[in-house]
Amino acid sequence: MRVAVLAWRDLVHPRAGGSEYVVDRICAGLQERGHDVVLLAGAPTTTHSYPVHALGGTYDQYLRAPWVLHRRVGPVDVVLDVQNGIPYFAPLWQRAPVVCLVHHVHTEQWAMEFGRPVAAFGRWLEGWAMPRAYRRSAYVAVSDSTKRALVGLGIPADAVRTIEMGAAPVEAAGERSPDPRFLILGRLVPHKRVDLALRCWPRVRAATGGTLVIAGDGPELDALRALATGLEGVEFTGFLSEADKARELGAAWVLVHPAHHEGWGTVVIEAAGAGVPTVGFDVEGVRDSVVAGTTGILADTEDTFADAWIRLGTDATLRAQMSDAARARAAGLTWPAALDALEEVLTAAVRAGRRPGG
Repeated sequence: MRVAVLAWRDLVHPRAGGSEYVVDRICAGLQERGHDVVLLAGAPTTTHSYPVHALGGTYDQYLRAPWVLHRRVGPVDVVLDVQNGIPYFAPLWQRAPVVCLVHHVHTEQWAMEFGRPVAAFGRWLEGWAMPRAYRRSAYVAVSDSTKRALVGLGIPADAVRTIEMGAAPVEAAGERSPDPRFLILGRLVPHKRVDLALRCWPRVRAATGGTLVIAGDGPELDALRALATGLEGVEFTGFLSEADKARELGAAWVLVHPAHHEGWGTVVIEAAGAGVPTVGFDVEGVRDSVVAGTTGILADTEDTFADAWIRLGTDATLRAQMSDAARARAAGLTWPAALDALEEVLTAAVRAGRRPGG
């Protein structure tokens, strides 16, 4: 198949995260299987094993995408339209069948990131315009939580296929820290709620001792540094190379993940592959990537989150059991299996032909 992938960001983007990692693995994986894959993404982009076309900036890329696809890419068999809050509305401007890949529905996140008018417009685009524009398209959700959210927008359940994506190939380096070491890993953005972890930290540290490592970069970094002023045992690493990330995962006792929601929780599976259990909240996406009570503990409130964190930090036997279970969980999430399922969806879309009336 000739497959065009429309994505908001390339993996090289300074704000790239789990979504961009997934898109890169999909493009590379489909190409390795003999498909002709091209990525169209917002700038900046870089060179990959598959062709990449830069679309433009954060917002004008949505206007430029039709021109770039028609003029620079040409006819394709199927379009994989990656919805990051605002989809490309590909069914409205080209005739190939479309599969809409959704990491998570952004309903409450709009208000976390934008002012009231923009947030309202974003919710309208995602909640009203998107289901209607893609009414004849197939959907792929990266978790059952995302599928339920899509059904909540009025999308038929039988139009949505859940495909849990493969684990990131991160090999932990070095030995586990002899002293308690808790890790927050990922983009520092509002919905990750790192500030909540910092509020809990004095109470947790009084029971566990040790260090809280906040690894990553993002627009919240300066505010979080200010919030941590005067707190003992807090370290900020900034952006991590893959080698540094492997060392942090090798040393960590627990992944602390207070996110308000996730699509899937790539970082949770990365940590699981390194044998690091997670303490998080029972929210969309996190409840899919964490097997509650087995690979980590999920909380309902800030107090129970702190309690769970203390429990994992002080119970070595429980931590070892969850570490082994986490490794087993990550080992069962393979990219070949995810790509098999995605190929089925794309192939079915191509076999169905052009959309009626398209």
